Amino acid sequence: MPKSLDWTNLDNEAVAAAKALAADAVEKAGSGHPGTAISLAGAAYLFFQRLMRHDPGDPAWPGRDRFVLSAGHSSIMLYVQLYLAGYDISLDDLEALRTAGSITPGHPELGLTPGVEMSTGPLGQGLASAVGMAMAARRERHLFDPPASAASPADAAGPAGADRPPSSPESLFDHTIWVVAGEGDLEEGISSEASSLAGTQKLGNLVVLFDQNRISIEGDTNVAFTEDVVGRYEAYGWHTQTVDWTSGGRYHEDYEALYQALTAAKHETGRPSLVLLRSIIGWPSPTKQNTGAIHGSKLGPTEVAGLKRALGLDPDKSFNVPAEVLAITRRARDRGAKTHIAWRARFEEWRVAQPERAALWDRLHAGELPFDVEDLLPAFAGGTELATRAASGKVLAALGPALPELWGGSADLAGSNNTTIAGETSFLPDNPGGRTIHFGVREHAMGAILNGIALHGPTLPYGGTFLVFSDYMRGSVRLTALMGLPVTFVWTHDSIGVGEDGPTHQPVEQLASLRAVPGLDVIRPADANEVAWAWLHLLARRRPAALILSRQNLPVFDRLAEGYGAAGDVSGGAYVLADSPLAKIDVLLIATGSEVRLALAARKLLAGEGIGARVVSAPCLEWWAEQTPEYREDVLPAAVRARVSVEAGIAMPWRGLVGDAGRCLSVEGYGASAPAGELFAAQGFTAEHVAEAARQSIAAAR
Repeated sequence: MPKSLDWTNLDNEAVAAAKALAADAVEKAGSGHPGTAISLAGAAYLFFQRLMRHDPGDPAWPGRDRFVLSAGHSSIMLYVQLYLAGYDISLDDLEALRTAGSITPGHPELGLTPGVEMSTGPLGQGLASAVGMAMAARRERHLFDPPASAASPADAAGPAGADRPPSSPESLFDHTIWVVAGEGDLEEGISSEASSLAGTQKLGNLVVLFDQNRISIEGDTNVAFTEDVVGRYEAYGWHTQTVDWTSGGRYHEDYEALYQALTAAKHETGRPSLVLLRSIIGWPSPTKQNTGAIHGSKLGPTEVAGLKRALGLDPDKSFNVPAEVLAITRRARDRGAKTHIAWRARFEEWRVAQPERAALWDRLHAGELPFDVEDLLPAFAGGTELATRAASGKVLAALGPALPELWGGSADLAGSNNTTIAGETSFLPDNPGGRTIHFGVREHAMGAILNGIALHGPTLPYGGTFLVFSDYMRGSVRLTALMGLPVTFVWTHDSIGVGEDGPTHQPVEQLASLRAVPGLDVIRPADANEVAWAWLHLLARRRPAALILSRQNLPVFDRLAEGYGAAGDVSGGAYVLADSPLAKIDVLLIATGSEVRLALAARKLLAGEGIGARVVSAPCLEWWAEQTPEYREDVLPAAVRARVSVEAGIAMPWRGLVGDAGRCLSVEGYGASAPAGELFAAQGFTAEHVAEAARQSIAAAR
């Protein structure tokens, strides 16, 4: 049994002050979610004052534990503990909750508040991303603290069973991922997907505190959520415990019992842990505790005063933290600094003993690629044919040995997405060095888990499925973009070219909808060499990226023989692939992906009629938008108003680029179950139709 908590009266005063601060902050803001912040103030205090390894003076210390508030609506609970522990957050910041320009927004936001590990709020996302953090921690440890038999980062995968247990104490790279979740998190399906995988992965470094207060905005959760949560998580393969503060006929916040349970969970190294806490939301608020009224709105001055009286505090004082309380809680800074210093000393010893791994550590934390990585790119021979999904797999195989940080998989479609790095093993509990992640048929959780891996750092994750199923991932993808994470989504089967699988599997609106996501780079290469250069550029950028790839074979352009532009130009987002064969440019043909070949064929048809057509391959409109006006004018001269966009998706993203005289060759309805060639022809995707659209645009531009 763990040692006793050694709880003192000053700890009780600190918890009371935290409850009052939460109520005061929401009251002043005029809106917010005070209930859980009040009832879980003591639990949060345990995390930051007794359980977690963290350094308030350096929130980014790599050796820290991670704390994820999946119930992000209770943000003030987290802000209060960060303030009390001595992070760079002030009492004034708490008073500025939910106001413009503050570092205490309504839901936690990555990069805004020191100590916040991720942006949370969409329920279930925090818990699911924490699974990714736990997976990343396991792989980080294997990369940098492998078994003695592993000689270098490149061969650190090792045989199954070669690694030590996931959390043995001698490693510099051990830490725990702590999560606070509520009923809303567990009701969202993404938590089921991710928790199931966490059980399969036996993530012993993951501990979830589930606050079961049985209250939501609509009142008692028994109208919608009656399942046996402990039974559910036991079925997933988790270690479970229950701490009931409501038992015995008298509500009692038993911090000793909760501390013992969470400490035991931390030491349960062979499987993830769930600690179910039965609490009363808003306790000890006099009249609103245990009601939906306290979940998502301020208490009101009378109720706040009653809460403070129940806590033994002066009801006339707001944002009041006694000096003796702050002196106790700020000891977290000293403890954290001492732990950090000791860790740093061991880390420097490790650097001397493991210079090759230390060099890898430095490169990854600097966000750099090897200087010679460009030389590793495969060059695909012109005049051949290859699906861009297959080309992507060959690029991963070529780059994989030099980039041990690159790892990922797919939602049970690895053979179709080509997301397995050739020769690499599977990431499994007995093989933490594996680089192939098996997400199962769990697209939404895959997105969140990729986010967690990227948040944890320093590795670079990717995950694949069919483009049409990106719809299942949208909540996670939006958070990827919102947080600016270096996650690569590999979405294949990119158009009606899917063919016989029919309209349920043929994406139409997805390209446009994904381009509408701010901060997401959507890249649709035209041939295998564009794929290679796109991979290199997106890895160097370290931004959210979506690589959109074909199922069907596409011609590899013979750039030397035909005088086409170099595929390396994809970094500009659009480039001149084939200029007008005549001494003039009458029309610009702008295309992506599999449709670029149609534009090239139309160029030849038009040249026979004396019409000069320039073909522009435009794999990434986001990269294009970043270019200088001079570059954009050089590629798409404003004087050439006749323009045709060619893409097998809806035309929405192209209308502004082609202008009022332009024409868009697009798919504005759904496909059908038929061979791809027949579908393309039926939708007008032929060289003849592109040429006709060019003629129409030229006429409109006169």
